[in-house]
Amino acid sequence: MSKRDYYEILGVPRDADEQTIKRAYRKLAMKYHPDRNPNDEEAAEKFREATEAYEVLSDKEKRARYDQFGHAGVDEQMHDFWGRGGFQESHAFKDFGDIFGDVFGDLFGFGSAGGASNRGSDLRYTLSLSLEEAAHGKEVELRIPRHASCDACGGSGARAGTHPVPCSTCGGHGQVQISQGFFSVRRTCPACQGSGRRIESPCPRCGGSGRVRVEKKVRVKIPAGVYDGAQVRVPGEGEAGLHGGPNGDLYINISLKPHPIFERDGADLHCVMPITFPQAALGAEVEAPTLEGKVKVRIPPGTQGGRIFRLRGYGVPDVRTQQKGDLYVKVQIAVPTKLSARQEQLLREFANATGDDVYPERSSFLDKVKKFWDDLAGE
Repeated sequence: MSKRDYYEILGVPRDADEQTIKRAYRKLAMKYHPDRNPNDEEAAEKFREATEAYEVLSDKEKRARYDQFGHAGVDEQMHDFWGRGGFQESHAFKDFGDIFGDVFGDLFGFGSAGGASNRGSDLRYTLSLSLEEAAHGKEVELRIPRHASCDACGGSGARAGTHPVPCSTCGGHGQVQISQGFFSVRRTCPACQGSGRRIESPCPRCGGSGRVRVEKKVRVKIPAGVYDGAQVRVPGEGEAGLHGGPNGDLYINISLKPHPIFERDGADLHCVMPITFPQAALGAEVEAPTLEGKVKVRIPPGTQGGRIFRLRGYGVPDVRTQQKGDLYVKVQIAVPTKLSARQEQLLREFANATGDDVYPERSSFLDKVKKFWDDLAGE
């Protein structure tokens, strides 16, 4: 029975890069792994098939031989690989520990060979800003509750004057070797949690963790033009790591407050500005609001409601290029709701003195309506 094409097995094109191949294999491995599909021979076969394909396509030399000669170029190596018992004994997988930990970490709950990381957790903080603050940028001081390195023991977790000793379970390596089905892998030492050390006399202040709970003041510069939902990373301002491990990072999520006048679209701003009927009919110079203050806008005679005026450079900066967007002002004809007797009289005189010819849009509409009715009558 002929073997399936390795690229077809992983579902990737022949010019796929390493990361694409790795992602495809990870997806299949998570789906068909024997531990997730006990007593399922079909799943086990698909897992073996995918692993064989990945072992070849992830190796530049083997992939080149496979691309040139097909299965004939790698069949001997595959036979040796599976015949000798798999990953543990195969020289082809001498560096597979790193790949294995990355690909299968979610399955078994441990990382790659080389020791567990004591890096501290990342922290997240939501910062609420006004549109003006986001547009101009702002430096803020935040109070972040977090774990910091214990100053009494310097983060070691050991009482002053003492030192941690190597873990007897893992011999100070931070990992132990275990068997998982037909795999032999290394996992984080359960006794020392990957630190490779054991504390015989814990620090009384931190209890041996090397960390204490504090409230840290952090000054952060928010860049001009930051948008709603943006994330600002502050390296090293997260939780302190265990036993002197490196700090995590602080991620600040930006939340913009609604603005009473402006709506934002990327680097552009939009607003609706009411003008009076005389201003629209006769023309006028009006003051439009911007984030920088008032700007005069010329309204031409006969301006219709809904017309949009573009004010270049009065938007907000693009957070990447710092180039400012534009402000789009849409005019709306304001209709008076309360008239004095004199104002009403003058308005009626104006209405009686004018016809539809001074309202070109209304005149055009009435012509279309008349034609519509005439067409209906003629049917």
